[in-house]
Amino acid sequence: MSTIMGIDIETYSSVPLPKCGVYRYTDAPDFEVLLFSYAYDDGPVITIDLACGEQLPEDVIAALNDPEIIKAAYNAQFERVCLSRQLGHWLDPHQWRCTAVMASYLTLPSRLGDVAVALKVTQQKMEEGKELIRYFSVPCKPTKTNGGRTRNMPADAPEKWTLYKQYNAQDVETERAVRKVLEAWPLPEHEWKLYALDQQINDRGVRVDKKLVKNAIAVDEVFTEAAYQQAKELTGLENPGSVNQLKAWLADQDIPMESLAKKIVQEKAAQTDGIVAELLNLRLELSKTSVKKYEAMARTVCRDGRIHGLLQFGGASRTFRWAGRLVQVQNLPQNHLPDLDLAREIVKAGDEEMLDSLFGSVPGTLSELIRTAFIPKDGCRFIVADFSAIEARVLAWLAGEEWVLDEFRGKGKIYEATASRMFHIPQETIVKGNPNYEYRQKGKQATLSCGYGGGVGALKAMGAKMPEEEMQPLVDVWRAANPNIVAFWNAMDRAARKVIRKQEAARVGKVTLYWQDDKMLMRLPSGRNLCYQSPHFTMNRFGTDAIGYYAPNAAGQMVEQETFGGKLAENATQAIARDILAHAMLNLDATGYPIVFHVHDEAVMEMPNGEGSMEDACAVMGHPPEWALDLPLRADGYECAYYRKD
Repeated sequence: MSTIMGIDIETYSSVPLPKCGVYRYTDAPDFEVLLFSYAYDDGPVITIDLACGEQLPEDVIAALNDPEIIKAAYNAQFERVCLSRQLGHWLDPHQWRCTAVMASYLTLPSRLGDVAVALKVTQQKMEEGKELIRYFSVPCKPTKTNGGRTRNMPADAPEKWTLYKQYNAQDVETERAVRKVLEAWPLPEHEWKLYALDQQINDRGVRVDKKLVKNAIAVDEVFTEAAYQQAKELTGLENPGSVNQLKAWLADQDIPMESLAKKIVQEKAAQTDGIVAELLNLRLELSKTSVKKYEAMARTVCRDGRIHGLLQFGGASRTFRWAGRLVQVQNLPQNHLPDLDLAREIVKAGDEEMLDSLFGSVPGTLSELIRTAFIPKDGCRFIVADFSAIEARVLAWLAGEEWVLDEFRGKGKIYEATASRMFHIPQETIVKGNPNYEYRQKGKQATLSCGYGGGVGALKAMGAKMPEEEMQPLVDVWRAANPNIVAFWNAMDRAARKVIRKQEAARVGKVTLYWQDDKMLMRLPSGRNLCYQSPHFTMNRFGTDAIGYYAPNAAGQMVEQETFGGKLAENATQAIARDILAHAMLNLDATGYPIVFHVHDEAVMEMPNGEGSMEDACAVMGHPPEWALDLPLRADGYECAYYRKD
């Protein structure tokens, strides 16, 4: 059994960690590790006071680089990246284990203190920690009292420093206590290989077009100021951005509005004309003005011109999918501009007037260019490959909906095939130019909305553009066309209830639900589990009994959640889709395609010009794992000089 070295550190940097991430944080010239506490296995905790002149012993440095010694920490990426900066070389993530990942695997809170409370371990975090971090680890405001200093040093408060050292050592104790509990439910070993790949992708980062980012922010400032002045001239208001002032002005124009929500403003703008319509349309334009993602890029880019740490492994604890961080690449606006090259060059030139003249909406154009701020390094291009309709394929595979799988094995036109089956019309007539083509949209909306038990509400949430009275019939015919998927929801619901009631295992096709130590676990074909803490029966808002379990809220508290057969089917489908992407990523990396980031069902690779190809990358990605050889997969892709949607 490998030796485990538990580690916790305290650090200083003038760069704010929550806003900028650990890579930019450690990229600051004034970054330093203040305290280093560690313990081997069950041994005593040793604290090294680097801030007061102590040095890391040679045996500790050797241990940090020894593949036979596992390094463990809570949010291990922080310790590994910080220590890599301190030592001057990257520490191998294959040698690290992250206790926060272990906690996420069991649907526990993300913060160490919250997990320790949830697990009721005896070694709890010290409550003084937050105040000590604020005092020693971030810059302080200069005052007369502190002599105008901008940083607190150990000599400024020796008693506090002694307490900080105790806090640092106690975190090693708390992490170790939590880890020992979580080891009873180990992650499969292939997940740790995937974790190491994830860390390598984050270490690699992705290059940013800094000129585009800088000038997008500048162009937005010019547009916003001009639009604000125009609104002042139209209304005569001192602050036309004030909701109360604007409501009063609209009332004076005989257009009383109780709300200025976007949808209501859109409707009212279409119903009015003249100065009121102009003002409302201007407000809509201003509401589009959001350069937060550009600002996040500017804030997080490192001195190497790249952003690192865009994705968090297992950050979505329900399915263990990745979560977006910093720039949130998982919800970037789509691009539909006819000439992205021209729009990019105009923004990089900082020409707001030309942008407005050629492309109309300045905010809308800037929004569509966000993706294109990610660029490959010199001598390379991006290869982008993504799975086609991965969730629809996986859901049909789990449910045994063979006609869907047959379509994916053939033409793959699932929206047309769905419409054909729903409305009993020949699929070959659902083509552009034929009156039946209008049914494709209904097939698409139903496919995207109804797969997990969703009804009219799901259609509305997906933005279905149809009269409300047509929605329920659409749901009904989709369900009639997909009887095995409907049966799968019901079977998942029955299985979960059986597990909770009898604490017996229940198999539903390729998925098994079982009980272990006050947890309901869902064993996936890939070999990993989804975890539902303390499952039980509860009363839902409709007054009927429902399946309940506990999961962390935003504050880190374990609170009751509800689920049902359709939601359990969704969890299984999305988790398996994640596992298929994970399998593809490992294969792409092994084949020599360096991934710089990935989004849901898509991988973005930075390849030297003349090496590799989109076709080869898609072939690698489309190869199913051993546990899903009968699942029809297909990856499509393209090559580009900057990130975009094809």
